[in-house]
Amino acid sequence: MATGFASTGDLQEKKISFDELAPGIYAFTAEGDPNSGVVIGDDGVLVFDAQATPRQARRVIERIREVTDKPIRHVVLSHYHAVRVLGASAYGAGEILASKGTRHLIEERGQADFESEVGRFPRLFEDVDSVPGLTWPSMAFEKALTVWLGDRRVELLHLGRGHTAGDIVAWMPEEKVCFAGDLVEYGATPYTGDAHLRDWPATLDRLAALGAEKLVPGRGAAPDTPEKVREAIEGTRAFITDLFRIAEEGVKAGRSLKEVYERAMREMEPRYGHWVIFKHCMPFDVSRAYDEASGIDWPRIWTHERDLEMWRALEGG
Repeated sequence: MATGFASTGDLQEKKISFDELAPGIYAFTAEGDPNSGVVIGDDGVLVFDAQATPRQARRVIERIREVTDKPIRHVVLSHYHAVRVLGASAYGAGEILASKGTRHLIEERGQADFESEVGRFPRLFEDVDSVPGLTWPSMAFEKALTVWLGDRRVELLHLGRGHTAGDIVAWMPEEKVCFAGDLVEYGATPYTGDAHLRDWPATLDRLAALGAEKLVPGRGAAPDTPEKVREAIEGTRAFITDLFRIAEEGVKAGRSLKEVYERAMREMEPRYGHWVIFKHCMPFDVSRAYDEASGIDWPRIWTHERDLEMWRALEGG
């Protein structure tokens, strides 16, 4: 069991990698910290996922400036979580793009999520006072939007509900590279606290059907072969399927949330416990799975107070 709340005990800086997956397409990864994707076009740069604060975002900008001096014109938000979006102001981009679902979630719960995530991830919210406020998209779309960076095409696609109701991916069809956000993790634990677990597998089917040969996941190293891409997608699918099965069986049997959590830890830790942030995610993951199995389709809003109350109930600390 975890000995401290969420990731408050994780204070070690991670090694950053900036890998070119295809000409002008990069994966910014950091040993299980949140990833970003970068596309360099003819006339500018697109960044997919902005990081948690402007200071964290500047680490991405530093790597971009090692390979190009072109202006950063577009920042894409894969979803609404603070750790992904609150660094957006550092890029000076003319456009901030997201799905309409993500814009709705920012309106509904963005501030609560900001306060909640700062409490969970103190190391990632470095210099949090520099965050100017919530990040709002300048353009929001329903299902699909094509961004042209000169002759380079980036398709932004909402493939269905999964990690949140508003997730989008960035798909580069000519290069067969996908930026998946937290719809897919690789060697890292899916966070499902705001998820739609019944829908997620079908969304992964649509993502897999794109035929990506390289992929930037939300966390973990970037799979750079079709085999590794399949492994990342299927690993994510296996985790959420196992989690929801345990929750559904527990609810049908009349078990309490605590009982379902203890069973989930017993059964899932041997297979997934070595994945990044496993012990951080599981209390949130099981809580949402239990809610959805109980008939609560729209995820309840996490607040810092609810976080701590849940953690004490399940972890006793």
